Amino acid sequence: MAKISAAQVKELREKTGVGMMDAKKALVETEGDFDKAIEVLREKGVAKAEKKSGRVAANGLANIAIHDNTAVIVEVNSETDFVATSDPFKDLVNKVSDAIALQKPATVEDALKLKTEKGTVQDDIIETTQVTGEKVTLRRFEIVEKGDNEVFGSYLHNGGEIGALVLLDGADEETAKDVAMHVAAINPEYLNKDEVPADRLAEEKKTLTEEALNEGKPEKIVEKMVEGRLHKFLAEISLEDQEFVKDQDQTVAKYVASKNGKIKKFVRYEVGEGIEQNKQSFEDEVRSQLK
Repeated sequence: MAKISAAQVKELREKTGVGMMDAKKALVETEGDFDKAIEVLREKGVAKAEKKSGRVAANGLANIAIHDNTAVIVEVNSETDFVATSDPFKDLVNKVSDAIALQKPATVEDALKLKTEKGTVQDDIIETTQVTGEKVTLRRFEIVEKGDNEVFGSYLHNGGEIGALVLLDGADEETAKDVAMHVAAINPEYLNKDEVPADRLAEEKKTLTEEALNEGKPEKIVEKMVEGRLHKFLAEISLEDQEFVKDQDQTVAKYVASKNGKIKKFVRYEVGEGIEQNKQSFEDEVRSQLK
């Protein structure tokens, strides 16, 4: 049996990020063959990842990477916020974000196949699963391109619990960041009134009409009441018409216009939104980390 040195174990750990015992076992199993040891660890990582595939990963981080005229907003999930704040997980999120921004895949499936220093994005995710002991997934991303006269604005709330990416035509980066902060805080659904689907508008109008009639208002004034309430509803869900969070005397659109700009696009990710998850106490969360 080949003698395994501490230096070999250290090198394998630095290369793969696994624990000392896992690194030593892999080197012993492969009689000191470094490349084969890496393959063994990857295979074991895949097996562990498959066992965890049924778990719910609803925590994690949103992140934004900008390279020249390309920006991407990404959500990578873990099972607990304990892992989401760990260095291995944060390193993975940064690497995945950069890879997507630079290589521009069309789908999540394509993104998982992107080449990285250690193989592919999928290999990096498997390795992080192995290191952290939790299911880790790339949930979604959106790529945004800009022209030379356009500017990106980005904001991450609380380290990545919420991410907001904004594209402006004109203005400047400071203005764009202000709008991104507004998007993160207020959570608009649409860019402007024109983007609100007709069926959503019709349903809201029906609801408002019924409410007004139930209040006992005369039918002849119900229409005007509904029109006013509908206008208020649209202003609440449309970014351009919302009261700007830093100056409620003007709308977001007017604020950007005052800076010689116009809002072109926004994307907002809130980690875990739409994912059904089991509530876990802090005690249970800590116990799960000790297993």
